[in-house]
Amino acid sequence: MAEPTYSVLPRGVGKDDFLAAVKKFKKLLGEQNVLLQEEQLAPYMKIMMPKPEEEFAPSAALTATTVEQIQGVVKICNEHKIPIWTISTGNNFGYGSAAPHHRGQVILDLKKMNKIIEVDPELCTALVEPGVTYLQLVEYIREKGYKLWVDPPAPSAIVGPVGNTLDRGVGYTPYAEHFMFQCGMEVVLANGEVLRTGMGGVKGSNTWQVFKWGYGPYLDGLFTQSNFGIVTKMGLWLMPEPEVYKPFAIKYRNDKDIVDLVELFRPLSISGIIPNGVVFVGTLYEASATVRRSDYTMEKGPTPKAIIQRIRDEHNIGAWTAYGALYGTREQVDVNWKIVTDLVKRSGKGEIVTEEQAGDDPAFKYRADLMRGNMTMTEFGLYNWRGGGGSMWFAPVSQARGSETLKQVELATRILNEHGLDYVGEFIVTQRAMHHIIDVLYDRTDEEEMKRAYACFGKLIDEFEKHGYGVYRVNNAFMDRVAETYGPVQRNINRILKRALDPNGIFAPGKSGIDIG
Repeated sequence: MAEPTYSVLPRGVGKDDFLAAVKKFKKLLGEQNVLLQEEQLAPYMKIMMPKPEEEFAPSAALTATTVEQIQGVVKICNEHKIPIWTISTGNNFGYGSAAPHHRGQVILDLKKMNKIIEVDPELCTALVEPGVTYLQLVEYIREKGYKLWVDPPAPSAIVGPVGNTLDRGVGYTPYAEHFMFQCGMEVVLANGEVLRTGMGGVKGSNTWQVFKWGYGPYLDGLFTQSNFGIVTKMGLWLMPEPEVYKPFAIKYRNDKDIVDLVELFRPLSISGIIPNGVVFVGTLYEASATVRRSDYTMEKGPTPKAIIQRIRDEHNIGAWTAYGALYGTREQVDVNWKIVTDLVKRSGKGEIVTEEQAGDDPAFKYRADLMRGNMTMTEFGLYNWRGGGGSMWFAPVSQARGSETLKQVELATRILNEHGLDYVGEFIVTQRAMHHIIDVLYDRTDEEEMKRAYACFGKLIDEFEKHGYGVYRVNNAFMDRVAETYGPVQRNINRILKRALDPNGIFAPGKSGIDIG
């Protein structure tokens, strides 16, 4: 093989040490699984963040297929102080994709570890490797004829349950809080040992995927949004297919209706009448399924209010559209549907739309698919709204109160508009908490707009922090900044854990703002 035409050294690692490690990686994994060429590394640098790709260039990428190989990689990395950034499918769009936290880290790509080890149709559990995608799991379940649903996030088909759960992602069925429905992990630690959490440490146990806690401190959470170990297997709970599934939408015409909406639906969420998260979708987020900004204006800057109103009028899109679903037996769904419709009628506002009434409306179909766990890629329509390949998810969390909504929308809109960008957002009420999901969309081909987008995202973090809002998930470029918002004590605890579990700092330095210091 020709000498690499593209090479970046890890921080603090000399060329000789790096090449010695590469030689050992090749012996362990085979030359075809040690990627050094520029064209081989290019897919790991495709980012949607407003920074140059070169700042996230890996020095190499490794593909492993067994736990033993991962243990071997870890041993080599400790010997040569090589930092590795582990990915499963590498499709974490809007939060950093496959790129490492910073330039020079070696990518450890686990997409070839894609075995579905077990699915139990009676206990409704699964045990999978990191490279398994939601689509693969769904197709396996269908092939077996099991009456089970998975809960994928929005860009469902190409992402996997392990990576999404470890980043504490969410979905749209009643099993939406993915970490809550995770049960048992296998983890390779920095010293090469293999930990099985929960009941997995008991020899001969058959309860690894059914009882989360085991004995002693609960450890699974340590390996989410962290860099304390490499998860090589994960258990998850699957949802039994309900007898009846009834998705619905309710369109609201006034921007200020969002306040009353949260107050109306929160009790239904807390009581379990609507068992999945209720999503309140703003106009431009809803429009992205069918509309492009260029259809209405080619002017730079934020989209004028008059054009947003035209989009509403011409496409019958609400200022806010609420989406939810009912699940269960026919009797359960009929009773709960009457509760929902009676409440909406008494409120005196809102146009209820059922699946039958929606017909072939692509926006409704997209949401209905999400809430039943179907595979869909419609979410990527968001990236066509403005064009140019730039996207960062800004995701603050608040109490599920109507009073939290308008002030957040107005604050976010003001900051986005100041930087020439649009508010494209939605709220998701999950019982007592509310996620505010804003897609900061911009043109990566426009250097000046890139700078504005970076400044905009930083100001969103700053201003929302001043109001007491914490971001629950963020892209690589802003991990350190978000970690600061959670205070010095939490950062110090994370540093102490990092030093204890990974004293050489080889696992994903900088992930979630965590390093050995």
